[in-house]
Amino acid sequence: MQDYYAVIMAGGGGTRLWPLSRQSRPKQMLRLGRERTLFQQAVERLEGLFPPERILVVTAREQASHLQAQVPYLSPQNFLLEPMPKGTASVVGLAATVLARQNPRSVMAVLTADHVIQNTAHFHRLLRAAYQVAQEGYLVTLGVLPTYPATGYGYIQRGEQLGEQNGLPFYRVVKFKEKPDEATARAMLEAGGFDWNSGMFIWRVDRILEEFERWMPDLAAILSRIGKTWGSVEGQTVLQQLWPHIRPETIDYGIMERADRVAVLSAEGLGWNDVGSWDSLFEVLPQDEHGNLILAEETLLLETQGTLLFSEQSGRLMAVVGLEDIVVVDTSDVLLICKRSQAQKVREVVKILSQSGKNHYL
Repeated sequence: MQDYYAVIMAGGGGTRLWPLSRQSRPKQMLRLGRERTLFQQAVERLEGLFPPERILVVTAREQASHLQAQVPYLSPQNFLLEPMPKGTASVVGLAATVLARQNPRSVMAVLTADHVIQNTAHFHRLLRAAYQVAQEGYLVTLGVLPTYPATGYGYIQRGEQLGEQNGLPFYRVVKFKEKPDEATARAMLEAGGFDWNSGMFIWRVDRILEEFERWMPDLAAILSRIGKTWGSVEGQTVLQQLWPHIRPETIDYGIMERADRVAVLSAEGLGWNDVGSWDSLFEVLPQDEHGNLILAEETLLLETQGTLLFSEQSGRLMAVVGLEDIVVVDTSDVLLICKRSQAQKVREVVKILSQSGKNHYL
């Protein structure tokens, strides 16, 4: 698979993990109770499938030096820098344009920098199968078999089986569905035939560039002009001049929901989690005998269960009495307290702070 490249999207902010995740320290740079950051884990789990020279990272200019320091074995030339965030469609388009110039036969796996995947062997098996399916001209997405009626994920509805690769069946995508309410999520889980949308995609670069020309011609035109000067003396100047004119859009809205020949590989037992909220950490990190998740140096808990305690401050005791299913996050300048069931709403706090000009908390 010498034409296979990994493209890691690493420019997000992770607002639902505020106040630990900040503009200067986004989610992918966090360790979250593990030895390695989420970004380091994302790169390291590609070992054995993609050599370093075939791993590209697309990120914001202000994050690049921090990410490069975390994976010094990746060349700085492997980092593609966005002048400003414009959504995942432009991220994918830029990487596809660069790869098309380097190797027109490229197949790209669009991966995430801030998710947890615990079963690396199965992840490799899925990516190998997806490579073969993509060679048939399909736009491939990795779906995750739901285990509960999640409201924080988008869903993919599967159609008929199209074939099988590496012992893994792949299906026609009927449609993408937005994050549902709990009743809808429960109905889809009971009906079957739905996967969580992992946000990971695999396709030939020529196929995805065709879809950009068809569905997002304005972006395709800008990418074409960027591609013609990429790597030249004036390349960065052209990028800086044209990038602000891109209309922000996601790859899901811009391409995947409208494209033909979209297939899904459904993954069971992948151990996937997008770590999209404080509550989601309970799914990926060990808890004590009372279901408490302790991410603090020194704590004292009485009659407390199902509660998350996080503190980044040394020499500070967190004493908790009588709490149940609560999240407590203590940073140097912010104290967050919320119900676990309301953890997804942390992003609303971030929005209010931004609107009120309190950016020093962001």
